[in-house]
Amino acid sequence: MKRLSVFVASRFLDEIQKDFGEAFSTTFLDTRVPARKLAEADSSFDALLLSIDTPLPAREIEALPDAVRAIATYSVGTDHIDLAAAKRRGIAVFNTPGVLSDSVAENAIFLMLGAARRATESIALLRSGTWKGWSATQLVGTELSCKRLGIVGLGDIGGRIALRAQAFGMEILYTNRKPLPLDHPVRGRFFDSPAALIAESDVFLLACPSTPETHRLVDAELLARARPGLILVNIARGDLVDDEALIEAMRNGPVSAAGLDVFSGEPEIDPAYFALPNLFMLPHIGSSTIEARRRMGRALIAALELWAEGGSPKNQVC
Repeated sequence: MKRLSVFVASRFLDEIQKDFGEAFSTTFLDTRVPARKLAEADSSFDALLLSIDTPLPAREIEALPDAVRAIATYSVGTDHIDLAAAKRRGIAVFNTPGVLSDSVAENAIFLMLGAARRATESIALLRSGTWKGWSATQLVGTELSCKRLGIVGLGDIGGRIALRAQAFGMEILYTNRKPLPLDHPVRGRFFDSPAALIAESDVFLLACPSTPETHRLVDAELLARARPGLILVNIARGDLVDDEALIEAMRNGPVSAAGLDVFSGEPEIDPAYFALPNLFMLPHIGSSTIEARRRMGRALIAALELWAEGGSPKNQVC
């Protein structure tokens, strides 16, 4: 069978590019290229491989060469792709669910610990060269043990976070479209809304998709319902949070600290965040482990190969 011709529009690790190169007849670009330039560069490739750094709105999908029959995104989220436009063109779309869940779950625990134990302030003190040694009142944080972790979106990633948090002795609370089945390994208490959940949570963690319903889910009204001393963690998407509302809540309560791996409009970040010593932030590294990166690549390779043979991969979005 003829090898698929794949145009790679994002830059990946050398190991992943090697995997793609061995699997397909592959053309690589080192930087993002708009669809109109893709059309100029090559009109014969079967599939387009990209990541969230290469948005594909409707106009760019419409400008893709007629030969393109598939888009493979090196991500779980697909909000950077206009799926309706792809469907109109009859283009199959594939993503990478499941394979990065452990890395993201570990990162969520890292963010919780960093926020709870005042990591930003501790690192700044050491690097300033002004640390005077141990003090009984210095940088006192809070334990996660026996705290209530409220998770918005207890799916695959949320469930793995919950299992790790249970090992810390945390009580799991959550809100989902529906309660978990009784035989689910997570022992959690269901709430019917984020508003009800945040009122009972010590740590409030976002692990849900970005949708019109969840856009700016965390706003001033929701934060007003929070318990004093709340720790907020976001490993989902930046647009779930109203930046101004969170910044105000971190300055004047009730949010004592936050751990953020994602930001609205990233890489542009609200400059007010940088002045918050109680913010532990990371540059969207949730899936940044070599193990997760290789699994993501292999999931897309397997999907494209099965699709080319007429099969229906489980990670086909549309």
